[in-house]
Amino acid sequence: MGLLDGRVAVVTGAGHGIGRGHALELAKEGAKVVVNDLGTTLSGEGEGKDADLTVELIEQRGGEAVANYANVTDFDAVGGLIDQAVTEFGRLDIVVNNAGIARDAAIWNMTEADWDAVIDVHLKGTFVPTHHAVNHWRALNKKGEDVSSGRIINTTSGAGLTGNFGQANYTAAKMGIAAFTMTVSLEVFKLGVTVNCIGPAGATRMAASIPGAGIEAKEPDEFDEWNPMDPSLSSPVVAWLASDKAGHVTGQIIRAVKDEIVLMQPWSNGPSIKKASKRWEASELTALMNADLFNCRAPGLRY
Repeated sequence: MGLLDGRVAVVTGAGHGIGRGHALELAKEGAKVVVNDLGTTLSGEGEGKDADLTVELIEQRGGEAVANYANVTDFDAVGGLIDQAVTEFGRLDIVVNNAGIARDAAIWNMTEADWDAVIDVHLKGTFVPTHHAVNHWRALNKKGEDVSSGRIINTTSGAGLTGNFGQANYTAAKMGIAAFTMTVSLEVFKLGVTVNCIGPAGATRMAASIPGAGIEAKEPDEFDEWNPMDPSLSSPVVAWLASDKAGHVTGQIIRAVKDEIVLMQPWSNGPSIKKASKRWEASELTALMNADLFNCRAPGLRY
């Protein structure tokens, strides 16, 4: 018996890397999977049938899967993706938003097209499947059906949570996905649907493209316990979040890197200063800000 027996999942960007790892893991735990991938290059160009290999791998291991080649930014096509899950397998329980591209450049070299393409795929590509899935579950809920098996699992990254040189578009999108996750979790709470966010890492096409990283991309066909950057290392966390065992967990950002799982606590309050009587004067802030907030007395230091 698997954690996800009888469940149906959609995984976007599942033709390669981390997304493929998620699809394989969900199928291993008993879910039927719609494997979505447009089949583009890392920079988002072209189209292909990359999803077919993931489907083939799942079927070889006794699981059930179908391919879907929709662009996650295409509102109507993604509506069809959600409909395909219901038509093929009779229901929808899990949406894993994983699709992404990279167009890295320092801000002075980044073009408008670089910015728009990355924001579109990552951020809009998370919104669109979520929108259609939630509307599907709301319609069922209005008919009196229980939709508490509904799970949305989004994808952020370490770069998106801390920043990274040359990735203003990517990091902005990934931080936006974290905020999106927290907000949508509040909106669907009464349905019993959970919304969480995974921050994985792995030797993927995207990681290998970072200058100086020294990473060789690996495609997860089987889990490699000797490779600490195996792209499937975060996938068991995704499968757990998708299960009944995690029905109490929502609105959370979880990093899963190598053998460590970390519950992130974004934007918790730090040190503060307070003036009870009236507004601050800019001229009086230097000493207080440096000493009490930034814990230094050296103007000009950067934090």
